[in-house]
Amino acid sequence: MVQDFAQPILNGILLGGLYAVVGIGMAMIFGIMRITNLAHGDLMVLASYLSLVIISGLGINPFVTLVIAIPVMFFVGLIVQSALINRVLKKGNEPPLLVTFGLSIIIQNALLLIFTPDAKMLMNSLSTKSIFLTNYLSVPVIYLVDFIIAVALILVFNQFYQKTYLGRAIRAASDDEGAAELVGINTRRIYGIAMGIAMVTAAIAGVLVGMTFTFYPFTGTQYLIIAFGVIVIGGLNSLLGVLVGGVILGLAQLIGAEFVGTGYQLLVGYIILLLVLVVRPQGIFAKN
Repeated sequence: MVQDFAQPILNGILLGGLYAVVGIGMAMIFGIMRITNLAHGDLMVLASYLSLVIISGLGINPFVTLVIAIPVMFFVGLIVQSALINRVLKKGNEPPLLVTFGLSIIIQNALLLIFTPDAKMLMNSLSTKSIFLTNYLSVPVIYLVDFIIAVALILVFNQFYQKTYLGRAIRAASDDEGAAELVGINTRRIYGIAMGIAMVTAAIAGVLVGMTFTFYPFTGTQYLIIAFGVIVIGGLNSLLGVLVGGVILGLAQLIGAEFVGTGYQLLVGYIILLLVLVVRPQGIFAKN
């Protein structure tokens, strides 16, 4: 019995790291600007396709493509925030939501037009490798890499928010926009940089997702829902909560697959999400 569940538990924990990377950027934008970026998943998939194009042109390792993908996605985020979202930020909750929804549709259809609906994957040697711990327990190397990168990102961003001037400025704009402007912080500029940083995480998530699973032009919706689940379970204002939320969602899906079959593993994850909403709607690590 223990042997039957040891592998799904291990895989679920490690998969939770990938889910955390997917959710970090969305949690950041919601926590700072109180807006839901409905294009987050599609921007992440855009980064997957950007990496694919770079690999096709240069023949380099997917990780190396981040050298190009990260600055490109940072400026994409900066432009999206400055040119679109900032213009409607003070007009209520609905306009930013509609802007990001429209951006999501544009990205999906542009990717479909350019790349066709065929499945793609960022080919790499790690996807097929495993570290065997026992005869019945192994560690998928790509899952382990995803988890390590998730932990590293959370540690880096925690230090960034606590120790740097820009990080403290972002926190100030998040806590009280008016007070931040009174002490000389240009909140519109800060929001643009914050969106750029969120897109850096989307670039990393896009490459990791592309190395771990296949992706399509419309895959972004699936990862948008996963990001929602991660930040709702963990709490909107906690980086540790994002990691824990990802692990809980990953465990729920893979353990649930053992009971009800792989076809229902997403459903099990959503049931856990609903239970958390009933018991603690603000999230496990949210500040009361």
